[in-house]
Amino acid sequence: MKLNSLGYLLKEGIRNLWTNRMMSFASVGVLVSCLLLTGAAVLFSMNIDSAMASLETNNSIRVVLDDNLPTLEGIQVGEELKQLGNIETCEFIPKDEAIKQYLGDDEELLAGLVGSDNPLPDAFRISLTDLSLYDETIAQIRSLDGVQQVDDYSDIADKLTSLDNLVATAGFWIVILLSVVSLFIISNTIRVTMFSRRLEISIMKSVGATNAFIRLPFVVEGVIIGIISGLVSGVLLNIAYGSMVEAVTNIAPFFTPVPLGPMAMRIYLYFIAAGVLFGALGGAISIGRYLRREGGDIIGW
Repeated sequence: MKLNSLGYLLKEGIRNLWTNRMMSFASVGVLVSCLLLTGAAVLFSMNIDSAMASLETNNSIRVVLDDNLPTLEGIQVGEELKQLGNIETCEFIPKDEAIKQYLGDDEELLAGLVGSDNPLPDAFRISLTDLSLYDETIAQIRSLDGVQQVDDYSDIADKLTSLDNLVATAGFWIVILLSVVSLFIISNTIRVTMFSRRLEISIMKSVGATNAFIRLPFVVEGVIIGIISGLVSGVLLNIAYGSMVEAVTNIAPFFTPVPLGPMAMRIYLYFIAAGVLFGALGGAISIGRYLRREGGDIIGW
């Protein structure tokens, strides 16, 4: 078997990893944190985009009437709504029906709330013909007498956009910082391994081993760190995302999260690829500096 075979490189990479296992563990931990934060930021952004798309396609607006507005006057408001021109459907929702939608079929609770004790106002559920006139139509509805409130989804969309931008910006700088820290720790992990094997490296140099021959096992060590980090990150992200989705849907049943199942394999591949890139880069940087600055000094060059 040739010394530069894949089996030799893998064996030497694992040997290097085990020789300095505490530093290797630290490298894996930091790289896992970096990958997890990146994955979490991407999934958060995807869910925000999904929520905004749902809001845009949800062509349903709730128009709440004044609390003390008589039913007949409320019906008249409905006629005015229909005359605005951009209203496709207009459905009257009496407050007694609204309370039933909130409380379900619990007769004991409904008994004391249906009628004059009902705290909910009458409302209309409308849909628009042309969404490009959304803001203009909302302004017209709010100007009508008897209208107390309009559920305007554009405000929610603006807040979601701001939140998405905040998370994206913060996530970007955190990932950049952790990437630098990951490279630093991986480089120093491999550097410590090289220092512990400095005599062996000097002997290899003295018998004519090339820099590439010496470098490859340490690069493989970084790659192994990256593969382990990618796999651990993928597993933790799947577990954390599943728990988060379950908790959020219990609190907000209307929330429809982006399913992770169809993307699971791609996430693992992306994480492993990113981990391998960081690991190989950290190994190459470290061994390159070592061979240039210190490798010759060990054998008295």
